Amino acid sequence: MVLLQTILILILVYYGIKILLKWLAPRLLNYAVKKTGERFGQQFGNHEDFQRSTQPSGQTTVHKERMRKSNPSKKVGEYIDFEEIE
Repeated sequence: MVLLQTILILILVYYGIKILLKWLAPRLLNYAVKKTGERFGQQFGNHEDFQRSTQPSGQTTVHKERMRKSNPSKKVGEYIDFEEIE
């Protein structure tokens, strides 16, 4: 009788946890996604505010990077000619 009672309790606990996880897992996942989205939004919002404060309203600016001139006289390495051996 004790064995049957133990098996019944284990089955009830198993199905109880299974039902609880089916109900709880989507809510926990939704909460985690929402919190992560808020954190990304805060970081993006801070970055956006910084850019707005440094640039006057109604003015467009273009930032060009200086082009690096390659130095053809600079020796990069030694050229080795390989031949096929048959």
